[in-house]
Amino acid sequence: MTIVPRVLLLPGSLRDGSVHRAVLRTAKAAVGMARGVLFDGTADLPHFDPDDDVDPLPPPVAALRSAVEWADALLICTPEYAGGLPGSFKNLLDWTVGGAEIDDKPVGWITAAPPGRGGGAEAALRVALEYTGARIVEDACRRIPVDRSTLGESGIFTDPETRMRITGTLMALRMHSTATPLRCRGVR
Repeated sequence: MTIVPRVLLLPGSLRDGSVHRAVLRTAKAAVGMARGVLFDGTADLPHFDPDDDVDPLPPPVAALRSAVEWADALLICTPEYAGGLPGSFKNLLDWTVGGAEIDDKPVGWITAAPPGRGGGAEAALRVALEYTGARIVEDACRRIPVDRSTLGESGIFTDPETRMRITGTLMALRMHSTATPLRCRGVR
């Protein structure tokens, strides 16, 4: 039986037209590799405050944690801002520290920055994910510089090499996912 993991796709950019979201939309379109869901609630999250990290959680935080819990694995694509993670994405990660949903969850990322850039975001991402208890899958942490001119009208990349590299990242993540056969989850 084929196991197709549920992958939560976490964009670090709030811009709908960002290449980072396009990378994740391309990953979502990789038929048969994963059942991807693009998380769009980052802008709705309140500023992290440990005093608010109690039940009942703010609804956007509860939605984030529920999405993380649903997933068999996480795939991140984020830009680098000022040598680190965008503040809104760091805020998202801060909200995952207090919950157990991400603990031991396989996580990978794609850095879409041109050569020589993106290292600060990768380093900050690694540190934050280690605090959450996520299981970083090294084979699923890749640099895939993208050419915006190969972005199709559908918002996904049309370049075969880019698509193949994104699919390869999903395959590496899939090898470490916590997915179980669909029939075991009551889905037929």
